[in-house]
Amino acid sequence: MAAQAPTAQPPTGLQTPHWSLASRVAFRFCFLYFGLFCVATQIIVGLVPINIEIPGLSALWPMRQITFWTGAHVFHARLPLVFDSGSGDETFDWALVLWLLVLAVLATGIWSVLDRKRDHYATLYKWFRLFLRFALAGQMFGYGLYKLIPLQMPFPHLATLLEPYRNFSPMGVLWSSIGASPAYETFAGCAETLGGLLLVVPRTAMLGALVCLADMTQVFALNMTYDVPVKLFSFHLLLMALFLLAPDLRRLADFFFRQRTVGPSTEAPLFASRLANRIALAAQVLFAVSMLGMGLHGAFVDWHRFGGGRPKSPLYGIWNVDELSIDGQVRSPLVTDNGRWRRAIFDFPTGMAFQRMDDSFARYGCSINASAGTLALTKGADKSWRANFTFQRPAQNQLVLDGSMDNQKVHMQLQLMDRSRFMLVSRGFHWVQEAPFNR
Repeated sequence: MAAQAPTAQPPTGLQTPHWSLASRVAFRFCFLYFGLFCVATQIIVGLVPINIEIPGLSALWPMRQITFWTGAHVFHARLPLVFDSGSGDETFDWALVLWLLVLAVLATGIWSVLDRKRDHYATLYKWFRLFLRFALAGQMFGYGLYKLIPLQMPFPHLATLLEPYRNFSPMGVLWSSIGASPAYETFAGCAETLGGLLLVVPRTAMLGALVCLADMTQVFALNMTYDVPVKLFSFHLLLMALFLLAPDLRRLADFFFRQRTVGPSTEAPLFASRLANRIALAAQVLFAVSMLGMGLHGAFVDWHRFGGGRPKSPLYGIWNVDELSIDGQVRSPLVTDNGRWRRAIFDFPTGMAFQRMDDSFARYGCSINASAGTLALTKGADKSWRANFTFQRPAQNQLVLDGSMDNQKVHMQLQLMDRSRFMLVSRGFHWVQEAPFNR
């Protein structure tokens, strides 16, 4: 009898993958939840490499209405909820995340029942991973570039230099301390931007996810310990980095803890054709360059709008009020006289502040005509309130104001304070220090 020919085995590269039940359910949930979160928040905006205002879907019907309903009936919050105040931890944000989570859980259950016979989602996973890589990279570019060009935490403004430390919030302490060290802020921005750059290239995506995980762990820790209201969002970016690392966690554990040989990545390419994958890689790099370019352009524009390159007041500086008279009566600089100004602060072109004797501030809108020597003040929402002054500068460090305020005649003689008196401004960096300098 002739020997039976051995059964041919399919090539390893063509074997159909099989995912465990837990892997399939976990992928369905992550696909639904992260996908919904990305399109509902600023993440989807970060994927549009043009400078236009595009809201996340949470600002639109029906997501907005569902979020309002959840806030009112689950969190018992008053309607309408505060929305887009600059905080990322508004009741609106928590309500949004809650119903997205519930929806993702329910949809995962339905999907698992209807699609229970499927062995894997290899193709869908490849494309969803590509989407998340760029979604996370877009946020790393956005936050990183605004630190690389020190914008997110600016150097302390003039009024901040005068604010007693006891009055700072924890977030204010963090913002001022990082802003006072532009070199560190730039370093942090480089680290975040590097994570985004590594993410966009498939071969460096794992390293990029590791860098992003380290970056976002630090950011999340700062947000939690200094009460910065981006806790919810930074936690989601951290989770996205973990999702991207999930296929390589075993390889990382083998390398760092088990001292085993680590094989190459099992990540499947997007296409079967080498040419198609090269075109896809070129498209990814080109798209990332456009995102990075628009981010840099926006950062440079904002640097000149409200960053270190912004316009300053024609009377820029901190001015000590050496003499103040109201209706002809001199007001002595008594710490108990809270109606007397201690200092005048001119920083931004459209605003100024007076510091009272108890170190609190009265802030005003300000319009200065340097050529005419006039100064007009406004007070917030009170459109009827106005104060008008003329000013003279007998010397560069001297200022004389005359005018009316609250139906009273006001005369002030002011002296420009030397900012180098502030150690935060003048101390600088020293390679050699014979003794610690910590005061």
